[in-house]
This record gives sequence, structure tokens and C-alpha cells, in this order.
Amino acid sequence: MLINKDSFKVRGCDNIINYIAEIEYGYNKLWGNDTGRNMAGTNSGTFLGVFPKLKVTFLKTTQEQLEELAQVLDEATQYVTYYDPKLKRLYEMDTYTGDWATRNRNTFTNVAKANESFEISFIANRRRPDK
Repeated sequence: MLINKDSFKVRGCDNIINYIAEIEYGYNKLWGNDTGRNMAGTNSGTFLGVFPKLKVTFLKTTQEQLEELAQVLDEATQYVTYYDPKLKRLYEMDTYTGDWATRNRNTFTNVAKANESFEISFIANRRRPDK
């Protein structure tokens, strides 16, 4: 959740908060391959933990802003800091990102905001700690 300007950061892109339209916070539960229902309908298995997934929607960007974002988004991993409501504190996690794509309008009269809004997900490489 966004509680102040420091409650979402991506290492290597100091201005990222200025480019964001919204963030969707997902707390995805991951279960082991021994998980399922038996013939009586009872579910059981190994709970591996909660793996946060932050889906970020960016505002329209300038060429310069997109070039700054690309330096971080194209890396194999990113370090993201966000405020976690269960932990009740800022938490830094090692993430990977999904694919990303931008759409560019042929608007040479307004190149300042030619790149359309786009989304990317930052997905935790490790489970979130319990405390």
C-alpha cells in the first residue's frame, strides 16, 4: 500500500514513483506439489508461503522516462521496497518481472507523452517472511 513517497521503490530508478498510475498488491499463496483433495474432499498439502506480486501501471512516459525505466525492467532481477500491511513495515524483496510492452502513437506534435501507459508485474523470488 502507498502510505508515502518512500513506500514503493525500485533500486536503480529513483524517480519511479513519479511514473506510476496505480499499484495492485497481490499476496499469492503457493502450495507444494503434494497438495490436493482426497476422495473424502479434504484438502491438504504443504503450504510454501506467500509470494507477493505487485502489478504496476505506469503513466504515459516521455522517451527519456521510458529509457530510464527500461534500464531496470530489462534486468533479470529487481529489488523492490514496498509497505507490507501484514509485516507493518517497509519490506525489500528480490523480484523478477514479467514481459512488458509499450505502445507508441505517431504524434510528432506531442512527443513529450507519446508512449502510452503500460503494466508490469514485480513477482517475489522468495516467500514473504512471517514477521
